[in-house]
Amino acid sequence: MSDLVTGEAVVLELRLARLASRSLALALDVLCQFVVLLVLFLVSGPPDTALGVAVGLVVAVAVMVGYPVTTETLSRGRTLGKLALGLRVVRDDGGPIRFRHALVRGLTGFFVDFWALGLGGAVAVFVSLSSAKGKRVGDLLAGTIVIRERMPPAPPAVVFMPPWLAGWAAGLDLSRVPDDLALAVRNYLARRGEFSAPAAETLGWRLATEVGQHIGVAVPHGVPVADYLSAVLAERRAREQARVGLSGPAPWGPPPPPSSPSGGNPFVPPV
Repeated sequence: MSDLVTGEAVVLELRLARLASRSLALALDVLCQFVVLLVLFLVSGPPDTALGVAVGLVVAVAVMVGYPVTTETLSRGRTLGKLALGLRVVRDDGGPIRFRHALVRGLTGFFVDFWALGLGGAVAVFVSLSSAKGKRVGDLLAGTIVIRERMPPAPPAVVFMPPWLAGWAAGLDLSRVPDDLALAVRNYLARRGEFSAPAAETLGWRLATEVGQHIGVAVPHGVPVADYLSAVLAERRAREQARVGLSGPAPWGPPPPPSSPSGGNPFVPPV
């Protein structure tokens, strides 16, 4: 699991694809490319002149580069191999890739990572193992990573949307929440179990007061401060995921233990 921070300091939890799954996806893609080249060879017949050999080499390079560029562009980051393994290429900020990203990856993959200078993939393997995010040279130049879209069920999220606050949170103006404050709130929600109850309550109210000043809405009566903070961050993350075009499970989850005696009272927004 990797926490990717977007340009608005919204944390997106993405599971990075590692060498094994990426290698298997590449093997499937190479098989697809081999089938395409084989069909072209059978249709055109074996070259019998130097010009025919040269044209054949150009076609081979075009297939090796054009296949990943075309499929990743049209499918927003997936080749047939990645589709089979549940992988997708995304930008470093979690957003969908465009043609230029796919082109840089495709050209670098052919000339550096795998074939021309890549020693059959040795360069890609070495660079990927040296990268904390499993990037090959093409990813480094294009500013992309490969993530796993199909994941096992995750444990309850630190930032969740209390169901009774979903409609209320949807109407909030979150554009003025500073990035550093949002990250501070997330860290608090992740670590509040390490504090004593009075300390957690005091720090939570301090953060909630600061958040309320930026969004213009204080903690509603009867709502635990942790639920208020979590709802604000969950809504902020959901909007950012929608902006960058990511799909995934909604930031809903079972609430943590109530942080105040009124934690069991559901909040009903005024009509």
